[in-house]
This record gives sequence, C-alpha cells and structure tokens, in this order.
Amino acid sequence: MQTSKFTKIAVIALVLLFLALSVISCTAHVHTSRPAPPPKAKKVPPGQAKKMSGSKSAKAYAPGQQK
Repeated sequence: MQTSKFTKIAVIALVLLFLALSVISCTAHVHTSRPAPPPKAKKVPPGQAKKMSGSKSAKAYAPGQQK
C-alpha cells in the first residue's frame, strides 16, 4: 500500500509541475511591421519643370532633347 500511495503523490506532483511550467513559459509575441521606406523622388515631367522654372520651352528639360 505504501508504494501505490507514493506513486499517486509522485504522479500528482509531476502533473502540477508540468502545469506550472506550462503556465510560466507562456509568452506573447508582438510582431511589428517595419516602417515604410521613404518614397523615392520621382522625376518631374519636362512640361512641369518648364512651368516651375518659368521658361518658354520645355526642350531643355526633355531627356532626349538635351545637347
């Protein structure tokens, strides 16, 4: 009878230890997204560059027309 009583106590102790370790080891992982990279500078169309500079012709701002 002494052995079975010891076995019951040992099993209960192991179950309680397992439950305690399970609860202690629980963690919450919070995943945050990386900040968005800064937007790349877009090239201004020749007509808009002409308007901003006040020129009469957009030819100087067009990539295929520069000499």
